[in-house]
Amino acid sequence: MNETALQHAPELQLIYSLKPELTSFCYRMLGSIDDADDAVQETFIRVWHSWDSFRQESSSKTWVYRIASNICLDKLRQAKRRTRPVDFSSPAASIIAPSETLPDSSWIWPAPAFSENPEEILIRKDTLQLCLITLLQILPPRQRAVLLLKDVFEWSSKQIAESLGMTPAAVNSALQRARETMDRAKLRSEEYTLMEVQPDHDLLSRYVEAFERFDIHALVALFHEEGHMSMPPFPMWVQGKDDLFQFFSLTRWHCAGSRFLPIQVNGGYPAFAQYMPSHDKTCLVPWGIHVIVMKDKKIFHIQNFINTKLFTRFGLPEQLDR
Repeated sequence: MNETALQHAPELQLIYSLKPELTSFCYRMLGSIDDADDAVQETFIRVWHSWDSFRQESSSKTWVYRIASNICLDKLRQAKRRTRPVDFSSPAASIIAPSETLPDSSWIWPAPAFSENPEEILIRKDTLQLCLITLLQILPPRQRAVLLLKDVFEWSSKQIAESLGMTPAAVNSALQRARETMDRAKLRSEEYTLMEVQPDHDLLSRYVEAFERFDIHALVALFHEEGHMSMPPFPMWVQGKDDLFQFFSLTRWHCAGSRFLPIQVNGGYPAFAQYMPSHDKTCLVPWGIHVIVMKDKKIFHIQNFINTKLFTRFGLPEQLDR
């Protein structure tokens, strides 16, 4: 270790130890793993440059979270609220190949594990569900930060006040308003009520088998009567077995010959990375990340996140052999 690194050993150790939970905090705040990574990287740079001015009037962890929280709040002041296609518009009235897209900054995106420590993975994994990440975005940014630090990370009101530059009374007031808003939102969200449903691995296996054979009849048969599919960054989404059948038929040329790799997203939830045939048909290339919500042993919602950058973030191969 060189002399400069030795001089900064305390903050290096602090940064390394806090990175997993800081990333998970920033992801819940921002709804995007790329934005969370950027926020954590900026936090580390500020910690590095400001270490000598840290007066230890609060704990070093509280000080780091103050920096990270301010970075997230700054980002959110300049951004529109992230959402999902099913919360953005009505289902498609006519089934055509989707073409219109919205910027990546419009959507909630899935995230890989923040830590390889099994204990850390288990803690608070239920607060990483995509549905809940979406609901969090309806809160004003400061209320969101208060709710996360109190109810997810279990900080005291005093710690939160020190981190966010608020009084404990203001923290408690913001927390009450945030909880009331979230309680109302959870009651309105059918997908939130399905969060406790354990993944049906037989259903998942049948979905993979039907999709890789691209047997449209078998695929559609797996869907609930209210089943639907969304595909961010396309705002278009499809609902109902008839429309799903039309959509799969329309996109057969694109998806036939695909292969899935099993992965886990957002706290260990099973998902699949879809690789589709390349233009020259010589290999399979990244296409989308499929996350499946289930109801009554059927598929209620397939969220196919079409974002090839996610494959790199999940440590997936750049291509597969055919």
